Amino acid sequence: MPALLIRDLRLATRAGGGFGLSLVFFLIVTVLVPFGIGPEGGVLARVAPGILWVGALLSCLLSLDRIFALDREDGSLDLLAVAPIPLEGVVAAKALAHWLTTGLPLTLAAPVLGILLNLPQAGFGWLALSLAIGTPALSMIGCFGAALTVGLKRGGLLLSLLVLPLYIPTLIYGAKLAQQGIAGLAVATPLLMLAGITLGSVAILPFAAAAAIRVNLR
Repeated sequence: MPALLIRDLRLATRAGGGFGLSLVFFLIVTVLVPFGIGPEGGVLARVAPGILWVGALLSCLLSLDRIFALDREDGSLDLLAVAPIPLEGVVAAKALAHWLTTGLPLTLAAPVLGILLNLPQAGFGWLALSLAIGTPALSMIGCFGAALTVGLKRGGLLLSLLVLPLYIPTLIYGAKLAQQGIAGLAVATPLLMLAGITLGSVAILPFAAAAAIRVNLR
């Protein structure tokens, strides 16, 4: 599994691998928002956590179709399916690689980009915390969606349609955690709900994704 993780990280970071594309898209969304809703600092500060979470969510979508599709095209996925490594472990390794190259950079960049949206200084830590807890769920759910559509040609649009509804609870509690932390309100409920979604996704979805891959390889 470590070798598979290193392989996926190398594929993601080489030219055309998609690394950095999510960050560029995240930056574009953050820059365009003030043009759409106006430059008023108070308005931007109120919507900043939600906008940054939506931007991070959409940025995660950009590289989901690469998780299994490239392995399917060159035959690597068939070899991985019969390898000594359990297919569930393969899914978990690919989800981790996706998070390391997408979710983690977005988490680190979000507080910096929050300056463009007049995010209060007290919100930097809460925003980073919510993304650090929530983005692993985005990667794991994305892996599950990619596994469902791996056998389809040009399944990128269908993948987005399948995954976006599953992302909504993570988006709601992630943005709520950041907003309530900035306002000085109790954060226990959104924090526990967000952590529960992530832990549940990591515990259940590798098995569901592995089953979907087996069906698609038949």
